[in-house]
Amino acid sequence: MKKIYFVTSNKGKLVEAQKKFSEIGIEVVQKNIGYPEIQADSLEDVAIFGVEHVLNRLNQPFILEDTGLFIDALAGFPGVYSAYVYQTIGLDGVLKLMNDITDRKAVFRSVFAYGAPGCKPQLFVGECKGVISTVKRGSNGFGYDPIFIPQNSSKTFAEMDISDKNSFSHRGKSLEKLIDFFKKI
Repeated sequence: MKKIYFVTSNKGKLVEAQKKFSEIGIEVVQKNIGYPEIQADSLEDVAIFGVEHVLNRLNQPFILEDTGLFIDALAGFPGVYSAYVYQTIGLDGVLKLMNDITDRKAVFRSVFAYGAPGCKPQLFVGECKGVISTVKRGSNGFGYDPIFIPQNSSKTFAEMDISDKNSFSHRGKSLEKLIDFFKKI
């Protein structure tokens, strides 16, 4: 396999995946066909539903990814609703919710799913612990990157280049597991 479809509308996620897959000689091609994100308790449930939905529309091997930001002081919010929260209240809204909170611990989780006709979906989970900054910082990346500082760093994801971000990030970790899977098949 020299090419894999990535079902995503997010150019930032695409670029990160393309960089990782290029290291093993696989071209990642964006397939912006979308899939409904169900209201579920876990990112894994959302990813499995997405794979099953896409398999009905795409007769090729593909990957998709779901991500969530889980903030300790907000009981895991926004979690599986991260995309919706980002679109509705944005980073300023999240920072406002955290206004007087000193415990700013959070974890970013990523679930990559591999789907192919006739195969059971395969899931690859990555996680990055860190804290929520008090202000937006940086102009790289996308989504929550300007307010998330990974553990053992003083920079937000948005202050890092792609290589640095991938060395810390939840998506970088789940992508590594996915890459290992591809090396075996």
